[in-house]
Amino acid sequence: MSGAVRAPSAAGAPPAPARHLTAVSTDGARLHVEVHGPEGAPAVVLAHGWTCSTAFWAAQIRELAADHRVIAYDQRGHGRSPANPACSTRALADDLEAVLAATLAPGEKAVVAGHSMGGMTVMAAAGRPGFREHAAAVLLCSTGSSRLVDESTLLPIRAGRLRTRLTRRVLGSRAPLGPVTPLALRILKYGTLGPGSAAHVVEACARIVHACPRRVRHAWSQVLDTLDLDDGVRQLRVPAAVLAGTCDRLTPPVHARALAAALPDCVGLTELPGIGHMTPMEAPEQVTGKIRDLVTAHIPALGHDDDTADDTDTDIDIDTDTDTDNDAARIGEGA
Repeated sequence: MSGAVRAPSAAGAPPAPARHLTAVSTDGARLHVEVHGPEGAPAVVLAHGWTCSTAFWAAQIRELAADHRVIAYDQRGHGRSPANPACSTRALADDLEAVLAATLAPGEKAVVAGHSMGGMTVMAAAGRPGFREHAAAVLLCSTGSSRLVDESTLLPIRAGRLRTRLTRRVLGSRAPLGPVTPLALRILKYGTLGPGSAAHVVEACARIVHACPRRVRHAWSQVLDTLDLDDGVRQLRVPAAVLAGTCDRLTPPVHARALAAALPDCVGLTELPGIGHMTPMEAPEQVTGKIRDLVTAHIPALGHDDDTADDTDTDIDIDTDTDTDNDAARIGEGA
């Protein structure tokens, strides 16, 4: 029962990219970028979250690449992007602008989807000229703009200074995650996924998260600890859809609701019952569907009726299941 878990099958891996390239950020940081799908197709840019990589978007890449040009990149220090001592929201914005400039033609529009820290990347870049030049619409998945540690429900105790202090220690831990064992899977599932998550999804998430270097994980945890991108939300003037899981302990739905209320042009808030923090992996069809909807509504190249861009219906599903687990005290890291 304590041995390492077998390696996952290739079925959960993203397809081989049509091409890959290196984008160079303002401070010289080099970013691994993958481009999937046919040239000339509507563009989608995917920004992953803390401790993840382009592999996190495997399901979206497989489905969208048939008729979209899908651009996915590794955040600095993650995946195949080398670590860099500069870790900040400014660096996140610089990196996204670099990726957009390296992969899109001048004035070309794309839907930008960000999960967790990837969503924070979008908020950080909201006022940047390069972002405004290229972003047609955005999807913010399982993310928040501030008070991440204060609002986290990783620890099943009453909100307050004690919970905040203990949560900060858990998320900011320098301890290595070690091999992916059954115990590690159980801890990761409690902290980052919904209670009904399939075993293969939990295993795939664990392998992605455990591959993140310990120093990188810690450095970015310090940025998230003091995050304040509320002003970036107000500057995000393109159509923005918000999506969250009702069982998300890292960025609970309170963040999604606050974003939806503060965004200048929110085109929908979706809460997925029973889903945790890893929405693109836990609910791939719903996330991919939201991206497709945004492309159809906001990228004119598809030849849609521009009136569809005014659709601001809000889709909200509420689930009051706040499942807890006796393993709470043993949580290692989220993603």
